[in-house]
Parts: sequence; structure tokens; C-alpha cells
Amino acid sequence: MASGRSIRSKITLLLVIPLVSLVALWGFAASSTTGDALQLLKIDALFGGVVNYTDPLVYSLQNERLASAVQLSEGESDATQLSKSRLATDQARQALLGSVKSDAVQSALTPEMRRLLDAVLAAIDRLPSVRLQVDDEKLDPAKLVLEYAAISDAVHRLYDSFAIGVDMELNRRAKGLIAADQVRELLSREQAMVVAADAKPSHFVLHQLAKIHGTRTWLYQRAMGDMDAELRKPFEKVPFAPADRAVTILLEMRGELTPVIWRASVDPAMAEYSKAIQTAGGVLSARIEPAGMTILVRAALTGILGLIAVLVSIFMAIRMGRGLTRELAGLRGAAQELAEVRLPHVVQRLKNGEQVELPPPIPSGTTTEIVDVAAAFDTVQHTAVDAAVGQAKLREGVADALRNLARRTQSLVQRQLKLLEEMQGQTDDPDSLSRLFKLDHLTTRMRRHAEGLVLLAGGSTGRRWRRGVAVEEVLAGAAAQVEDYTRVRVYPMPEAGVVGTAVADLMHLFAELVENATSFSAPTNEVSVRGEVVGKGFAVEIEDRGFGMTAEERDAVNTRMATQPVFDPASTERLGFAVVGMLAARHGIQVTLKPSPYGGTTAIVLLPSDLMESAQQEPAPLPEPVAVAGGLPRRTRKTAMPLAAPTPEPPPVELPRRPRQGERSPEQARATFSALQSGWERGRQEETDE
Repeated sequence: MASGRSIRSKITLLLVIPLVSLVALWGFAASSTTGDALQLLKIDALFGGVVNYTDPLVYSLQNERLASAVQLSEGESDATQLSKSRLATDQARQALLGSVKSDAVQSALTPEMRRLLDAVLAAIDRLPSVRLQVDDEKLDPAKLVLEYAAISDAVHRLYDSFAIGVDMELNRRAKGLIAADQVRELLSREQAMVVAADAKPSHFVLHQLAKIHGTRTWLYQRAMGDMDAELRKPFEKVPFAPADRAVTILLEMRGELTPVIWRASVDPAMAEYSKAIQTAGGVLSARIEPAGMTILVRAALTGILGLIAVLVSIFMAIRMGRGLTRELAGLRGAAQELAEVRLPHVVQRLKNGEQVELPPPIPSGTTTEIVDVAAAFDTVQHTAVDAAVGQAKLREGVADALRNLARRTQSLVQRQLKLLEEMQGQTDDPDSLSRLFKLDHLTTRMRRHAEGLVLLAGGSTGRRWRRGVAVEEVLAGAAAQVEDYTRVRVYPMPEAGVVGTAVADLMHLFAELVENATSFSAPTNEVSVRGEVVGKGFAVEIEDRGFGMTAEERDAVNTRMATQPVFDPASTERLGFAVVGMLAARHGIQVTLKPSPYGGTTAIVLLPSDLMESAQQEPAPLPEPVAVAGGLPRRTRKTAMPLAAPTPEPPPVELPRRPRQGERSPEQARATFSALQSGWERGRQEETDE
């Protein structure tokens, strides 16, 4: 099987890669959009769970810082106001702690947000220490402002981490609101610093006041620039002008500024600004949740539409891939069937001389290239069948020519045999008779070879017997047709006859096997022929004691004789086995070669039961052959060869002694050749031409 991936796997890989990429892109887009929407919803949760509690805390701290500044100012003390402000701060702190511990807030916090929230809580935890310093009056105005500012600064750093996500407009508005809240913190610092200095700040306090005032002015402009008209509207009512004039008086030292005048200028601005922060925060918070829902809906629609597109793409890809794979698989199967089944079957039938029909065309699909390939295979199929038909016609023509030549040769050989028979009957000279017998034997072998050529060309032997013949007689006639017949010994065997229609073919078949046995064994070795009745017919064993065959050669010959009923002109070696195979296939005979115990080869011929018939009683007894020292078997003449029942073995016939070593007497030679002639005559009697 060819190595490599199948077309199915390649098409699948070709489709899977873009589909996986498409699914990945869809998943990334859907997750990004959904993530942004969920982030907006988390920011809304953070506003509700953190900002709504830190903003009151910062406002309470600013009030507590102002009360602490009053506590530190000379000549004024308001313990009740300080206690109230501290109580409000503690309540805001507890509310914040309770809110940030909720699951909604904790799930919305990122690690960075959680770290900044912990910093806020840590700064709040220092508040008791700051209060002790206030009570002990150990803080100057600048130090007082910085201690409380640490908590506010931590809160604003936490606010900066609350990004609004992909909605850049909301993100900008949120940053503007955070900056506005920082402006309130700076205004509160200015308020507390001046109050703590009893409206008579030192140069250091003035310096710090100038820095805070400048930062507040710049940050306010930035905050207003980041907010839209709706968010800026609440800040338009804040009375910054009196507070700014009061700070300018202090910084420029253009006159006296009492704490009462300072508070009257700054407190209204501080109160109104705090309201503006709360109003703008509410507006922004109301915008966040709908924006998140809008993005979430948009993400859902994007995800659903993207999913539908992905599913449709997968469906179409799988459908087209399966269709293409099915077409290619069908084309491959049809091509394999054409190469392995249909064309070999057509070619084999043409070799057998049968009429064939052109195989149906290879089925094609809807793909242009596959249709073209199927058409190309059909063209190849037509070309191969045309070539096979041409070869069959050529083989038939060659076979006809060979049959004609062989028939002519048969006719000439038959006439030659009749002429030799007449000459043998008219000759009494032993030497002449010996030469005539040799010529008769050569002519008989020529006739067998001519018959073999006819058989290879697809014809029949042309000889027929009207009645059945004993198997032993058939084997004796076959042995008489080989060149080295003196080494062949046909052993006695049970009574059995062969139907007359098969006698000529069986005699030829046995002659080919016997001649092969004599050709591939030593001149001094005997070729034994034995037969016996078996369950499925009659078995004949032809055994030689030659060099034998290798297992591969023996298997090849057995396969050829069993599976090749038609002669292949390309296989010109061992033509005798080709003739044997054709005759065996014609009559349903099984021929098998196996190793001989003597090192040679044994041919086992199994004649089926339908070729056998009972032997008939002959009118006259036929003596068995007798071994004669230095000579040939001697038989009595007879005029016909009907089937006969075996008769009791007659006593041996004595042959005259030889006058000298290596020389036969005329009587002995005449008796020898008479026996040979009798055997050959039996092989030629009762035959008819086609």
C-alpha cells in the first residue's frame, strides 16, 4: 500500500485550519466584547459598592479636618463639633468596610484595585493616631492637612484604577469627575490650613497655600474640560469668586483677613461644590449601567451572528469536503476495480476466446477535474480493451496458422505411418525391419509433437476411439511414444478402463509426463508407472529417480497446470507441462508434482470417475510382457485393441540364445521388433480422423 496521507485527511486538514482560525477569531471577538461589557458592569458595581461609600468618607474626613483645624486655632474650641465630625467619619468608615467585603465588590476588584483598596484601609487605620496628635495639639496647620490628605490621596489613587473599558467617552468623563473630586479636596485643604493658622499663616503656610491654590485652579480647568455640559452644569453654581479673593488677600498680604471672613468666603463654595460632586457622580453612574448593557447586547448579537456564520461555514465546509471526498473515493474505487477486476476479467475472457462487452463507464461526480479524470480512465479502459481485442485476434490468427500447419503435418505423418506399416509387413530382413521400426517410432513421436502443437493452438488431437481402453493399455501406448521407452516400466494395476473419447488425450498427457521423466533422469534409471483405484477415480503415479526440482519450480509448475487452461505464447519454457495442463483442464483431471523418495519427481494424475468405465473381456488373451536379458519386451501380434479383462499370466516365453556377446540372432531381433510393432499398432488402431 502506498505510504502517505489519504485524500480525506488532507481535505479535512485543509478545511480544519481556516475553520479553527475562524472559530478562534470569533471567540476572541466575542470574549473581548463581552469582557468589555462585563467590565462596565463591574465598574458600576464598584461605583455602587466603593465610590458611594468612599465619597462620604472623604467628605466626613474633610469636615473632621476642618473641625480639627478649629481645635488647633488660637482662642477657639468647639469640642462638640469635633466629636460629631469624628462620629460621622467612623460611621462612614464602618459602612465602607461592610460594603467592600461583599461578594459583588470582591468579584469586581482586580488585584491592582484590591491592593489600592488595602492602602486606603491602611491609611484609615492611622486615623486614631492622627486624632491623638490633634487632641494633644502637636500638629501645625501644614502637618494637619498632610495627615488627613494621606487618606484622600489613597482614595483618589483607587479611583484612577477604575477604568471604564472600551467606552472612551465614559472613561474620559469619569476621569474628569475624579479630577473634580480632587479639586474639592484641595479646596478643603486650603480651608483647613487657613483656619488652623487662625487666618494668620506663616510664610511656610503661605507657601504651601500658594501651591495648593495653583494646583486647584489648574486641576479645576482640566476637570471641566473632561466633563460634558450635563456634568459641568452643577459646578456652574459654585461661588468660587469669594474664596479666590480671600486666598488672594492672604497671598498678597493686602489686608487683614479674620477667620470669620475666611469661613464666610470658603464654606459656601465648599458646600455647593460637594453637592455638585454628588450630582455629577449620580449622572455618571446612571450612564455606566446602560452603556454596559448596550455593549453586552451588542456583544451578544455579535457573538450569535458570528456563531451562526461559523456554524454555516463549518456545515458548508463539511458538506463540500464530504462531497469531494466521496467523489474522489468513488473515483479511486472505480479505478481500482477497473485495474484489478474488470480489465483483467475482460482480458482473460478475450484470451479464452469468449465474446465480451465493453465495461460500463466509470462514475463521475460534479467536480470538473474529477469528471475529466473519470473520462481519462474511460479512455484508458477503451484503449486497453481495444488492445486486448487486437491481441486476442492476433493470437487467434497465429493459432489458426499453427493449427493448419499442424493438421497438415498430422496428415503427412499419418500417411507415413501407414506406409511404414505396409513396408514392415512386406519385409523379412531383420536389419531392414529394425530400421523400419526405428523410423516408425520416430514418426510416432513426430505425430505426438504435431498433436501437441494442435493442442497448444486450441484444437484437438483428431484421433478418436469408439470403445473404452484399459488404463494399462493407455499407459503402455503412451510409453511407446517416448524416445527412451526401454527405461519405462508399467507395473500391473487393477482392472479399469478409460472412455473412448478421452483415450487419445490421456495417452498424449501420459506420454508428455513419461518423456519428461526420462529426459530429466539418468539413462540407467527406471521410470516407474503405477496405477490404482481411489475414492474419486483412478490415480496414476509416474516416478523418476532423476535430479528432481526445487520447491519453487515445482510450485510454479503445479500452479500453471492447475490455473492456466489456455496456452500463453509468452511462456515458452516447459511446453510439455503446458500441454498437460490444457488436457487436464479439458477433462477435469488433477495433475500434481511432488518430490520422489528417490530424489526425483513423482507426477500424480487423478482421473475423475466420469472418465472411467469397467474393462471388457477381450476375445483373445493378451500375454503380459516378459523381461529378456539384454532385449525388449516381447508381445504377440493381434489385429484389434478392444478392452479386455486380465487373463492369467502365461509362462515366460523363452528367447533364443545369442550367438555372441552384444549380438542378437535374427529370430530374437524379429521377435523383439514384432512385439514393438504390435504395441504401436494397438496405439493406432480404432482411431478415426476428425
